[in-house]
Amino acid sequence: MRAIYFDGDTSLREVDDPRPAHGEALIAVDLAGVCRTDIEITQGYMDFRGVLGHEFVGTVLECESHSELKGKRVVGEINIAPGCVDDLERRHAPGRAVLGIAGKDGCFAEKITLPAENLHIVANEVDNVSAVFVEPLAAALEILEQVHIRPGDSAAVVGDGKLGLLVARVLVLTGCGVTLIGKHERKLAIARAYGAETLAIEQAAGRKFDIAVDCAGSPSGLQTALSLLQPMGTLILKTTTAVAPDFHTAQLVVDEITVVGSRCGPFPPALRLLAEGLVDVKPLIEKTFPLDKGVEALEHAARPGALKVLIEIA
Repeated sequence: MRAIYFDGDTSLREVDDPRPAHGEALIAVDLAGVCRTDIEITQGYMDFRGVLGHEFVGTVLECESHSELKGKRVVGEINIAPGCVDDLERRHAPGRAVLGIAGKDGCFAEKITLPAENLHIVANEVDNVSAVFVEPLAAALEILEQVHIRPGDSAAVVGDGKLGLLVARVLVLTGCGVTLIGKHERKLAIARAYGAETLAIEQAAGRKFDIAVDCAGSPSGLQTALSLLQPMGTLILKTTTAVAPDFHTAQLVVDEITVVGSRCGPFPPALRLLAEGLVDVKPLIEKTFPLDKGVEALEHAARPGALKVLIEIA
């Protein structure tokens, strides 16, 4: 089968079809999304070698252990640790594999395998283009699992990329005051349509918030987010990069800042928000490439200011 493979260089190549182990489903990938993490992997993050990609929607071709899944459209949680009872346990299991990130070939391919317990059926109301956003939307929703955000709170989201826009939309749903801070007017306009205030980075100096979320996708984002917090505020870290930030911890201590690392999140509420039309992801899509041009898709996604790039597999 065809796949986008990374082994120091990124290329389209023929690889062997995956074979599902006991308890796994074989899935034909219909559509995949390029994430900033995929770009960071090609720059050395996680030292990964294999098929890239972890955001997808596909159709189950076979699953001996759960025959009812055959023919169903599904999305999949990316952490793989057989024997764990739920995604939270899988997320932090020692020795876990992570789809397209650590120890498991990803979804920029015609077929993948995943354990049946990782899969969630996609409702008819959710089309493929929306379904491919379930994984990053779930990551945005994880913030609400970790931090009690009240309607009277003020929250700054640093970074107007795809995740930053999704985080801003989710936070708006809580009723708190949300400000997205970024560089690109066309992206800031999307956030305003969501109901968020927006500021250019240079306009944010001197503003203070109860909560700041780093979605900048760069090592400098952490420091920017911290500079926006009032004493005893909460710093939420969403960014992962190949390059470590140059960061001094004194302000965390002096201002008694709470730091929350935030990674993957719950799929069922993400699917519900999409099915009920409460989150519209279509404005975040920039371009769709066929799998044959998957390398070009990654290059396009790495451009400064790029919105969501999709790869059509089927």
